[in-house]
Amino acid sequence: MEYYISKTISEDFEKAIEHVTELLAEEGFGIMTEIDVRATLKKKLDVDFKKYIILGACNPNLALRAFQADDKIGTLLPCNVIVIDQGDGQTEVAAMNASTLMNQIGNPELNVLALEATKRLKRVMDKL
Repeated sequence: MEYYISKTISEDFEKAIEHVTELLAEEGFGIMTEIDVRATLKKKLDVDFKKYIILGACNPNLALRAFQADDKIGTLLPCNVIVIDQGDGQTEVAAMNASTLMNQIGNPELNVLALEATKRLKRVMDKL
């Protein structure tokens, strides 16, 4: 099983960020963090890199239940969703496959929550 799910779309990079953020909200996810990888690499290493944003998406209800099941789960949260400008008008959106990750922990409660998060993230990809 892959550690991520993704879809490449013919949409402008900035519009794709707006679109995926709206779709995540429909699935109960808010954006807690936004990391501009391109800007960070330019600032820290003076390296030019493609447009690449990491969105730290969190569904509060699922997160609370995960914290209640395992208080160290914060090391694996939030669910990261990336938006990458792949050039030629193509933008890739990818999200972590929470089920693959949580299966490694061996906590059945987390497996159930991860399956729910993954279903929601897959619905986002399907709507893109």
